[in-house]
Amino acid sequence: MDALQAYGGSDSETEQDDSMKDLPKVTFIPSKAIVTAPDVQTKSAIRQVAIIDPKSKEIKANPKYDQLFAAESGPVNPFKSEQQRSQKNTLAGFVEPAHLNEFHFNRQIRSFDTLGYAQNPTAESGAASFVGDVKKAETEKGVSLFESKKTGGEKRKRVRNDDSADVDGYTGPWSRFADEKTVAKPSPELQKQMDEIVKKRQEKSRRFKKEKEDNEQMAEESTTLHLKEAEDYQGRSFLVPPSFTGVNLREDYVPERCFVPKKLVHTYRGHNKGVNFLQWFPKSAHLFLSCSMDTKIKLWEVYDRQRVVRTYSGHKLPVREVAFNNEGTEFLSASFDRYVKLWDTETGQVKQRFHTGHVPYCLKYHPDDDKNHMFLVGMQNKKIIQWDSRSGEIVQEYDRHLQAVNSITFFDKNRRFASTSDDKSVRIWEWEIPVDTKLIQNVGLHAIPTMTKSPNDKWVVGQCMDNRIVLFQLVDDKLRFSKKKAFRGHNAAGYACNIDFSPDQSFLISGDADGKLFIWDWRTHKIVGKWKAHENTCIAALWHPHEKSRMITAGWDGLIKMWN
Repeated sequence: MDALQAYGGSDSETEQDDSMKDLPKVTFIPSKAIVTAPDVQTKSAIRQVAIIDPKSKEIKANPKYDQLFAAESGPVNPFKSEQQRSQKNTLAGFVEPAHLNEFHFNRQIRSFDTLGYAQNPTAESGAASFVGDVKKAETEKGVSLFESKKTGGEKRKRVRNDDSADVDGYTGPWSRFADEKTVAKPSPELQKQMDEIVKKRQEKSRRFKKEKEDNEQMAEESTTLHLKEAEDYQGRSFLVPPSFTGVNLREDYVPERCFVPKKLVHTYRGHNKGVNFLQWFPKSAHLFLSCSMDTKIKLWEVYDRQRVVRTYSGHKLPVREVAFNNEGTEFLSASFDRYVKLWDTETGQVKQRFHTGHVPYCLKYHPDDDKNHMFLVGMQNKKIIQWDSRSGEIVQEYDRHLQAVNSITFFDKNRRFASTSDDKSVRIWEWEIPVDTKLIQNVGLHAIPTMTKSPNDKWVVGQCMDNRIVLFQLVDDKLRFSKKKAFRGHNAAGYACNIDFSPDQSFLISGDADGKLFIWDWRTHKIVGKWKAHENTCIAALWHPHEKSRMITAGWDGLIKMWN
């Protein structure tokens, strides 16, 4: 091949085209190749590394071995550990494909599941290596299930005698097992363990019996009237709403617009320990009831001298909750001494005592007037018990929760009620039907110790244990959980802080664990008021149902404060 052939010509051609005349002359060097392209250095030659993405599955060049398996270069994420920076093709690590026979694979995996060991698939051929229980594998010499290895799960053999002619020795299919023990006497070690278990049970039984006897010895029931006279000059009891307050106390009156209170009006002192619960007097709210850890229940005035009216004593342990009936003539009290007592509000006498041996956590009268003699009690033993206050007998038991019941809320024209529990669920029940009709148990829903229904009966709010107030909407008489709506900003985790609405439903109030009182705007869900109300946990907060800005709060510092 000569120079003309290099440019597409031949030896026989003597005439050249016009296009070939302008070509430069090239000297033919037989010992060396003709180099016409300039010498250009590539980026890989400059950096001396192969520009290959480790995650790529296709390479369009032909890199060398050193370039293909060279270490990765570049900046390193300082926030990742060495294990996180390692190459992975699965979440657990890097899995290499292996070609195994299906029979051998099944034999090893079944041996590993049953015997606890298997041959190491990464070991070199000829080397005996095991994974799992290596000591057992060495003892058994690596025997697998396919080599008739006994696992202990084989069918037990029977001592059979099928000879029907042998009348005395014939067993048939009912013969005993060959390894069956006919003597039930335990071994000395087992007998020692059994004696310890029996001893613990006897001690527990004696302790429980003693506690039961102590609880049956009820505390002395007494009452104290703090007024000079139980009736005024017209013969009216203190249960009758006063007419000189300047506030419309009729049951159907609701203020047009409510406002955030600005100052502390009065401080009620009388409890020696923390207050647990507050309850307005029904309809008029000219009185309110409080129960405390000092085992006392007190009735207070809202107007006039704002003094304590009557003290009720009849529990041995702290009182958990109280509840008025529709008229306010009676109220229930639930205490940690496992008693629920029915009190006469005016005289202070105990009318009924209800006891099941378990701690009551919450109380609720049926709101209808024709069923107001029925009430529900949420118990520590996961049950909701329905009692009749007239006969004192249990009418129904609702037993579907998995832990202690915390609150009971009626809705749907009082035909159904919702209950919350420590099992992080909300259950919907039909009245007097002991099977729940709906279960609300969301992934992000924590335990709800208290629930409150809105004044327009369209919403139910609950104090959730993840520092938020969750909402449930009543649509077509059905309770639906609103996942995207919640009130946040307070710290109430671990405390059953009560929630309440303003009468016009424009504000929502709640205390928190730091003793602060929070007020949210109902429409915007923003905090419009916050201040330090108590030195200890602010456990209860109630807005007066007939006033624009009057509310009361109770804390574990033993004080009850009125704000306006």
